[in-house]
Amino acid sequence: MKKFSYLFIASLCLASVAFAAESQIWGEMRIANIFGYGQEQSLKLGPLFTMLQHEYFTKIFLAILVLVPAAFLTHYMIIGPKVFPHDGKKILAFSLYNRIIHQVAAVSFIVIVPTGFVIVFGSFFGGGTFVKLCKDLHGIFTIPFAIVVIPMFLMWLKEAFFNMDDVKWMMIVGGYLSKEKKPIPAGKFNAGQKMWYWIATLGGMVMVISGAAMFFLDFNIEMIKSMTGLSQIDFLRVMAILHNVVGFLVVALFITHVYMSMFAIKGAVHSILDGHMEEEEVKILHSSWYKKLQEEGKV
Repeated sequence: MKKFSYLFIASLCLASVAFAAESQIWGEMRIANIFGYGQEQSLKLGPLFTMLQHEYFTKIFLAILVLVPAAFLTHYMIIGPKVFPHDGKKILAFSLYNRIIHQVAAVSFIVIVPTGFVIVFGSFFGGGTFVKLCKDLHGIFTIPFAIVVIPMFLMWLKEAFFNMDDVKWMMIVGGYLSKEKKPIPAGKFNAGQKMWYWIATLGGMVMVISGAAMFFLDFNIEMIKSMTGLSQIDFLRVMAILHNVVGFLVVALFITHVYMSMFAIKGAVHSILDGHMEEEEVKILHSSWYKKLQEEGKV
C-alpha cells in the first residue's frame, strides 16, 4: 500500500507540473479561451451563479464563521473539556506514515481555510494585493493537500465505515454533553471523526477538482463537453457553485475537528504528533477499540 502511495504521489507531482505548463493561467488567453463566455453555447447559468454568490454563499459562510465557534465556546464555558492523565500507559494509535500524511493535510488546511474566507469576502478586505496574495496562497497550499488526499483516504478507509457503534455515539453526542467518564461506544475512530474523514477526503477531492477548474480557466474540456453538454463558462460556474457548497461542510467540520482535538479533550492533539493515546482515553472514548485490543492481547 505504501509503495502504491509513493508511486501515486510522484505521478501526481509530475502530472501537476505538466498540466500547469500547458495552461496559460497568467496570459490574456485565460478569458479568450473560455468559449461560450457570452450567449453562444451557454445555458445562461450566470444569473443563477450571481444570485447564489451574492445572496446566499457569503451569508452562509459568515454564519458558519460566527455560529460554529460560538457554539463550541458555549460548550467550553458551560461543560468544559474532558481531562485524562498523560503520565500513564500509552497505546500506539498512529504510525509515522499516518502522522506525516495527516500533518501535510493539516498544515494545508490551516492555510486554505482562512485564505478561502478572504477570497469569499474579498470586497470586505478591499481587494488588491492582500486578496491576491491570499488567492495565490490558497492555490499553492492546495498542491500538497492534493498530493496526500488519496493516500490519506486509503490508509484510514478500513476504519472509516459506519456501524451500530456510530448510531449509539450519535444518540449520546459522543458523551460531550457531560464531563463524566463513561465508556463511549466507538472504534478507533468515532462517528464524528468518521464524518470528518469522509468530508475531508471525498469532499477535499471535489474541492481540489473544482478549484483547479476555476484556477486553470483555459484548459481543454472537450471530453467534459461531450459528456455533459456544458459549455466551458457553464462548467466553470457549476464548479464554482459546487466548490462553495462543499466548502460549507468542509469549513464547518474543520472547525469542529480543531475544537475537538485541541480543546474538548485536553491533550488529544498529542496523539497525532507522537502517535500515542493515553490508555484511559482509549478505554473511555473508544471503548469498542479498547475491547478489541484486549482480545488481541495488545493492552
